[in-house]
Amino acid sequence: MLKKVGLVAVLAALISVVVATTAWGSAKPRTLAAATASVKCGKKVSIGVAYPATGGVAFLGALQFDWAKTALTRWNGSHKLKIKLVQGDTQLTTNAAANVAVAHSFASNGKILAVTGPAGSQEVQDSNAIYKGAGLATVSGSASRVALTRAKGNTGRETGKGFFYRTVPNDGQQGDAVATFIHKTLKKTRIYVIDDEEAYSQGLADQVQADLQKVGVKSGRNHVAQNVNDFSSLIAAIPSNTQLVYIPWQQAAEANTFAQQLKANGSGSAKNAIVMGSDGIDAPGQFEAKGAYVSGFPVDATNPVYKAFTKAHKGQPEAFGLPTYTSIWVNATAIKMACKAGHGKTTRKAVRKDLLKVKLSAKQSVLGFPVKFLNKNFATFQGAGDMALPANYAIYHITKSGAYVRVK
Repeated sequence: MLKKVGLVAVLAALISVVVATTAWGSAKPRTLAAATASVKCGKKVSIGVAYPATGGVAFLGALQFDWAKTALTRWNGSHKLKIKLVQGDTQLTTNAAANVAVAHSFASNGKILAVTGPAGSQEVQDSNAIYKGAGLATVSGSASRVALTRAKGNTGRETGKGFFYRTVPNDGQQGDAVATFIHKTLKKTRIYVIDDEEAYSQGLADQVQADLQKVGVKSGRNHVAQNVNDFSSLIAAIPSNTQLVYIPWQQAAEANTFAQQLKANGSGSAKNAIVMGSDGIDAPGQFEAKGAYVSGFPVDATNPVYKAFTKAHKGQPEAFGLPTYTSIWVNATAIKMACKAGHGKTTRKAVRKDLLKVKLSAKQSVLGFPVKFLNKNFATFQGAGDMALPANYAIYHITKSGAYVRVK
């Protein structure tokens, strides 16, 4: 999920990389020194957390950092080697250059041995060269674009192998899960798909349509810009016999408004069509369309960590941020392994290599399945840095009370 920005971000990233690698200011020597330095583990080690603390999707960033802090507390309460989190506000949808600035800041900070984040797939693409140049691998809890880990067609892999990992399944897996659920479980055949004109949304929409087409189910298609609150013209274009509307959007509040307006103003059976969203609107408390479905990051609701977090947050599990918890745990585990092998000292390179060796149990990951990373391509969509099976997306049904109940 979370894959925004565009030409401005690309230009900003390119300019920043040129400045960092050619100017004889303080950035270049600090980054080069940090990339190869031997760090004394001592009693505490640092992990950078790149996430949108402010900006258009700050509400999602807040969920991620809440879970990051939980990981910090639980790790430090059960391990001799303590971790420290260094925050970096990427702003995501508001200021693309902020992401690049955070990457340079983390790259030149010799105390940082690993990075959790960035949140957005485009952010990962725009900053990966910076982190790679500094010897840092990033472990994202939300960047899900397939091309980050797997070449597609004539397009190469968008990150350096060994320099990017993620604790969420990718969008290829999500698209397959959604299409299969629509066809085999809901058994709907009159589908209408609406993207929000962003790469993340368009990619998921394309794949779901293609998967449905393979089984003989045709679907209509439309699009709408983000930050729209009046969906009357969009709803008027939906065929009256539509049974399900798929909206892989990123703004939960807008999706909720759309569902309300569809119910009030839709024509024919479309008025009561099922609304199904992606992980971008997997947000209890914001998207509460009764009877709707969303594909979302998996969680183990029976896990004591999950239960304790939910209780401490007034019944709101904030599940979107849970893979960030897992990312912190992955990074901390790799650092611990590297520190042990280095007899109290380590390097970013050693930590990076140990990420591939990390194995978390289902209980440790809190995701409902164990975490182990792939070192090569697997099946249709997964590549090095993705989690191995059984990692996959879940499907949730929103009940009349607004509760999210896992149905797959």
